[in-house]
Amino acid sequence: MSAFWSAWVTVLTLGVIFGCVWLLFATRKSQPHQEITEETVGHSFDGIEELDNPMPKWWFQMFVATVIFGLVYLLLYPGLGNFKGLLGWTSHGQWEEEMAYAEQHYAPVFQRFAQLSVEELKRPENAEGLQIGQRLFANNCSVCHGVGGVGAHGFPNLSNNDWLWGGSEEAIKYTLHNGRMGAMPAWADVLGEDGIRDMTHYVLALSNREHDAASAERAQPQFASLCAACHMPDGTGMYVLGAPNLTNDIWLYGGSFEQIAHTLRHGRFGVMPAFSGLLSEDQIHLVTAYVMSLNSN
Repeated sequence: MSAFWSAWVTVLTLGVIFGCVWLLFATRKSQPHQEITEETVGHSFDGIEELDNPMPKWWFQMFVATVIFGLVYLLLYPGLGNFKGLLGWTSHGQWEEEMAYAEQHYAPVFQRFAQLSVEELKRPENAEGLQIGQRLFANNCSVCHGVGGVGAHGFPNLSNNDWLWGGSEEAIKYTLHNGRMGAMPAWADVLGEDGIRDMTHYVLALSNREHDAASAERAQPQFASLCAACHMPDGTGMYVLGAPNLTNDIWLYGGSFEQIAHTLRHGRFGVMPAFSGLLSEDQIHLVTAYVMSLNSN
């Protein structure tokens, strides 16, 4: 924060506080009566008249106590521009302390289960390790993939054994460590609207769904030249590029005619974030074990 804005925040904050203090004492001093009276302020509403009594003493004292608390707080903690407070407290410093505490107390637990293989973690006697993986998944992954890993529109289902980037232990760990970026290009300018319609019928034909045979036949050469490099000539997809299998009738963005056409027309760009900076190696191992357990039940 620049010196100007630091001074601006400080002056504005203290000005409001001391302005409230002045208003509090000025209105109290201007009260014509310092004790309870039967006099009214001179107006009434619906038969109700307001007595001209001063603010209750306890209420006044609460205001004063609140002001004192606020000033002491601003003296000890950051709140006045660049002034860091006498205690030197910061939110990121507290976060680092909490993370250090968690690392000290929970790291040995993670390490104990991380020494076990994925297959060993699936055994009943190691259920606690898999439960830890489940909680880590719930905290970090379920917002996109759902509580049970069943996915959502645009977010892969992790429980059906259909993988974009591969479902081996190594592939899942790589995904968690480094993230993934899917890139399905838009073909509207290349194919035109008629070509989009024909290609949609061809994609439907790959999974033996209802389609127009003549349209699919017209699109076959274009699929071979434009799409097969990623999705393979038979449409079964390619793990190394994250290109989905188009023959199994499992759809990340929907499999209706309109949804497939939209994908072809505008493309898709899915992003899986990297967790290497958020989860430790041991934690990623436990999450991997949990994810692999989802499609083995």
